[in-house]
Amino acid sequence: MKLILTPGQAADVTQAKALIEDVPIAVVIGDKGYDSRAVVEAIEAQGAEAVISSQKNRKVQRAHDRDRYKDRNLVERFWFKLKQYRRVATQYEKTARNFMGFIMVASIMVLLR
Repeated sequence: MKLILTPGQAADVTQAKALIEDVPIAVVIGDKGYDSRAVVEAIEAQGAEAVISSQKNRKVQRAHDRDRYKDRNLVERFWFKLKQYRRVATQYEKTARNFMGFIMVASIMVLLR
């Protein structure tokens, strides 16, 4: 698992290449926020399959594996469990370093359950 902390106004897609960099991957599952030609090309350049739903305004809709796309639910449930920790949900920590540290601790607690 790889986590990157960004400012609140930053789009998720800006960190997509950094998330898959130096990670052995076979499939990348993402929501419509990651539907970008550059992201899909970066995924395919690593020899992986991009399972990303196309945005509605895209002229040419890309085909994706709908059954495999349902596995994105696992990530959504992980974040739901992570936000059960009050410090993660309310962002009590003042510095990014401390906040990321607590996200790591909370992630370990969730994964150990």
